Amino acid sequence: MAPGPGGPPHRTATSMRTVVRMLLQVVTAAALAVDAYVHADLAAPYDVVGRQISQGTLFRLEAAVASLAALLVLLLGRRRPAWVFAFLVSVSALGAVLLYGFVNVGALGPLPNMYEPFWGPKRTGSAIAEAVGAVAALVGFLITGPPHSASTRTSAPRGDKADGGGG
Repeated sequence: MAPGPGGPPHRTATSMRTVVRMLLQVVTAAALAVDAYVHADLAAPYDVVGRQISQGTLFRLEAAVASLAALLVLLLGRRRPAWVFAFLVSVSALGAVLLYGFVNVGALGPLPNMYEPFWGPKRTGSAIAEAVGAVAALVGFLITGPPHSASTRTSAPRGDKADGGGG
């Protein structure tokens, strides 16, 4: 019996999974790139002379880590640790922007008070990108799990005499 128009079912599923993973790699990397751009762009006005760690320094650090996560997802998207790192970067940045947008936490040790209730277009865009990046990275992690192959099944393969098949 000839395979259907899409080829053998297992091959089509693997191809589709690869296409979805690659799309998620691009979406996650793009979201992280937006996050990195916004943080790098906004860093300078938040520099405070005399502070060991300024908000500008934290923004530059976030930009660097988000850039690294984007590169790792693009280059190593077949590996789950890249997705975990991208998820953690995205969700932590989203958590920080939401926390400091709604709660006046105050200074925490060497960290400055970053409370800012104003939501401009860059901050809103960054938060949206971080949310998209977190969701895309989570889905990427989930579909990049171990492949489901015949060798991992517990039952006997088809055609084996143990299952009553012909030999």
